[in-house]
Amino acid sequence: MEKIIDKTYDFVVVGGGLSGMCASIAAARKGVHTALVHDRPVLGGNASSEIRMHICGANRHGQNPNARETGILEEGSYQRRNPHMVYPIFDMILWEKVRFQENLDLFLNCYANQVEVENDKIRKVTAFQMTSEREYHFYAKLFLDSTGDGSIGEKAGAIYRVGREARSEFGENLAPEEADTATMGNSMMFKARDMEENAPFICPDWANQYTEQDLKNRDHTDATSGYWWNELGGTRYDTIDDAQEINEELLKSLAGLWDHIKNGGDHAADQLELEWVGFLPAKRESRRFVGDYILKQSDIDEKKVFEDAVAYGGWTMDLHTADGLLSADDVPTVWNPVKEWYTVPYRCLYSKNIRNLFLGGRIISCSHVAFSSSRVMGTCAVVGQAVGTAASIAVEKHIDPREVGSYIQLLQRELMKDDCFIPGYCYEDKENFAATAEITASSHEKGCEPRNVMNGYARADQRHTNCWRSKITEGLEPELTLNFNEIKTIHEIRLIFDSNLSKEITPSINKSVLERQDQGSPIELVRDYEIEFLHNGKIRNTLRYKSEGQRLNILCFDEGIKKVDAVRVRILNTYGSKFASVFEVRIY
Repeated sequence: MEKIIDKTYDFVVVGGGLSGMCASIAAARKGVHTALVHDRPVLGGNASSEIRMHICGANRHGQNPNARETGILEEGSYQRRNPHMVYPIFDMILWEKVRFQENLDLFLNCYANQVEVENDKIRKVTAFQMTSEREYHFYAKLFLDSTGDGSIGEKAGAIYRVGREARSEFGENLAPEEADTATMGNSMMFKARDMEENAPFICPDWANQYTEQDLKNRDHTDATSGYWWNELGGTRYDTIDDAQEINEELLKSLAGLWDHIKNGGDHAADQLELEWVGFLPAKRESRRFVGDYILKQSDIDEKKVFEDAVAYGGWTMDLHTADGLLSADDVPTVWNPVKEWYTVPYRCLYSKNIRNLFLGGRIISCSHVAFSSSRVMGTCAVVGQAVGTAASIAVEKHIDPREVGSYIQLLQRELMKDDCFIPGYCYEDKENFAATAEITASSHEKGCEPRNVMNGYARADQRHTNCWRSKITEGLEPELTLNFNEIKTIHEIRLIFDSNLSKEITPSINKSVLERQDQGSPIELVRDYEIEFLHNGKIRNTLRYKSEGQRLNILCFDEGIKKVDAVRVRILNTYGSKFASVFEVRIY
């Protein structure tokens, strides 16, 4: 059997965390022949069952209203299909989403270990698949490094940084006075279960020992799940070179922490036993690559809206203490506030010197301080979708990533069309029939007029609902009618419903995080609806749909529905709310 296999694609994504996943799906959906190469058996990176970190983002665990990330990340429908947030089921849903995506090939357990560069472009990436003992040679026009550590970029010779910049370099008051190589560390998590009877723990002799004084600055009152502050890295360990040693030391600290909880005083843990230990730690920081722009603290403080904005963040500037658990006298992190959200410019998403290399996930071009906010997975996911969409433009136009900047309005429009939020931007599309339609409704709530579905903002803000909302009563379903006043042929309809973007939705091992979430689909979300196609006031066709738990519904009619001068949307029911809410209607 041939063990060396050549593969040629338009776009090769290396790294299957949320950023790489969203990038590969976005590109494939736009017709780009794409490969996703991942070195683990499951997708999702830090959000997978191997590590089990919750997906943080701009909504800050639900504290920042209307800020949750949409787009491909929103599609996961993991609450509907996995209401109890079981991590192996989440793995399966992510695998399904990639594996059955047209134009996308998935290579799991496949470690990329060689990169060949010609004329400042990556020509080939070589990867070894451990399960099949095959060696793959991936050739492509474009590559994305979403490996977390930037291993592809490093092997290609892309410019990168490690550590903290001096305060004077970017004028960042959160940066240290002098530059250094300190990074945030890696964390190892655990999950406990209630046995409903006494469950003793025999501490191994290799475990660390901790007292209450040792842990005085580290909250460990909730013993049901692991602590993000069980962290090592910073100055005494290099998170790449010393990764295996860090793994072992974190296991020693985890066992010692559990011994303290079980045997070191009253922690209300007599009936708890360890159910799961994450032998693969979550990594926060290693290399950060340099693009045509470096995002910095002032951009975040000023809520800067860039001309080439393609994504956004809003997590606090979460600066972890150097050396983590070894710095017992310091608090483990300082959450420096972020005002609502900020945008991420496209110029941060490709390498400055390797001409066909995109950057995704936590390695995008930013300072250490800005990175402390942009590194979280919700932000990484929307950055990934921006990269995948940019790759589709690069393939279509036969250009390099940098040159996509000349088509930035096209990129922004495509992202917003696919339900990606870009603060400061309004969706406008001259091809959208709904833009010039006369819009009426059977009824509406105050401030939720029918014309809102065409104002270009697909979520609420502090002043406006930006949606049409109407009460559902028995025997009287709300209706929204768009009259074109001329004959049209309809090929596609896009509807954006309300999935309550103020609520947190994330798998988690943390009991309090799970308890504040609702099981199943958001009650505000439309469940069943009808589309009527009219001509001269008469119904020509009626189609009934289920949202399948999705906020963005795309209805395609390959042959086109002809001789239509009006479209009516009728909401039949929701997942629990008495009000039907629609943010946008787009018709093509």
